[in-house]
Amino acid sequence: MTGLMLMTCYSLIGRNIFDTALIGDFELTGVGAGAAIALFMPLCQLKRENIIVDFFTANRSEAFNFKLDRLGDLFMTVIFVLLSWRCGAAAINAKETMGASMLLGFPDWIVFTSMCIPFGITAFIAAMQALSKFENNDKASS
Repeated sequence: MTGLMLMTCYSLIGRNIFDTALIGDFELTGVGAGAAIALFMPLCQLKRENIIVDFFTANRSEAFNFKLDRLGDLFMTVIFVLLSWRCGAAAINAKETMGASMLLGFPDWIVFTSMCIPFGITAFIAAMQALSKFENNDKASS
């Protein structure tokens, strides 16, 4: 992400001060940001650092919140299985059709593959969290 930020700054300074542009900077930014977001998702799920809105559950029991968290993990599993599957299908399609970005000709299948694998890992982590009792077993039975 730092590299993308530096590239964007270089491109903006070049375009506005020196009247030269970095060709395909927006394509590289899109590819890099998409890959970075996907690559950070397994770590985010592993550390359980997703955004949680607990306005309605703040006054509930720990056992209720524990069960609700397991349900959330199950939903995350389903969502990331679907995302991984569709990214994999898109990667296969892009490889077969030789899809590429417009200006740089960067192969689309690389982008989809770089997202498919971390999404699959995230789905696996969420499934393990949904099935595990990583908290004290007494909370779930209360």
